[in-house]
Amino acid sequence: MNKVFVCAEGIPMPDWQSSLEKYVLKALDRLGKDKWDLSMLLCGDETMAALNSRYRGKSEATDVLSFSLGEGEAFPEKIISGRSRRLPGDIVISLDSMRENARRYKISEDEELRRLVIHGILHLDGMDHTTNNDTEPMLRLQEQILTDLTEDHIIGGAS
Repeated sequence: MNKVFVCAEGIPMPDWQSSLEKYVLKALDRLGKDKWDLSMLLCGDETMAALNSRYRGKSEATDVLSFSLGEGEAFPEKIISGRSRRLPGDIVISLDSMRENARRYKISEDEELRRLVIHGILHLDGMDHTTNNDTEPMLRLQEQILTDLTEDHIIGGAS
C-alpha cells in the first residue's frame, strides 16, 4: 500500500488536496509501485524559484522539481514500524507555473497538474530526459499514463 503526504508552502492548501492524493495513488498503482511513502509540496513561483536557485543554480521558477532521497539508487528502502517502505523523495509543484503552462498550451489546469504529478513520480522512479521532445522514453510513458488515467481528475472532478 502506498501513502501520499501533501503540504503547501506560501499558498493556501487547495480544496482538491484529497483528489490529488487519490490521483497520485492511482498513478503509483498504474506504475506497479508498492509501499511508497511519497511527499508532495505545493507552492507558488516565489518558493519554487528559491528552491530551483538553491538546488539547481537556476534563478527562475519551474513547474515541477523532484528530490530523490536515494544516493545512486532510484529510491532507498527503509524499515518503518517493522515494515519495509520505500522513501523515493519529494515532488514540488508550483501552481503558478502549472497555471501558466495550461494557458500556454491551451489545456485545462487539471490536465497540466496531472501531467506534472506523473512527471515528478517518473523522475523519482529513476527516469530522466535530456530534451522535452515527445520521443523521449520518459515523456512517452508520462503521456501514456496520462491517457490511461484520463477519467481521473484532480481539479474540478471526483477521482
